Amino acid sequence: MNPRVKAVAAMADYKLRIKFSNGEKGIYDCAPLLDFGVFRELRDVNYFLQAKAWDGTVVWPHEQDICPDTLYLDSNKNAEQSA
Repeated sequence: MNPRVKAVAAMADYKLRIKFSNGEKGIYDCAPLLDFGVFRELRDVNYFLQAKAWDGTVVWPHEQDICPDTLYLDSNKNAEQSA
């Protein structure tokens, strides 16, 4: 099982700064999701910024969430180290 989300900070450029349960940190770019189904609501940057860590993943108030495995596997860990 991949590490789970321990903390998240949403950024205005539709990226998530994530801390994982194994101590690693990464940046996940949500921009590719913004044209699909329930994720369209995330285009509103004020809504996007309401992201929070819950139960090992990232969620928003209207029940959007992203698979924690996707967040871990597709996050850019190098970008976080230089940020």
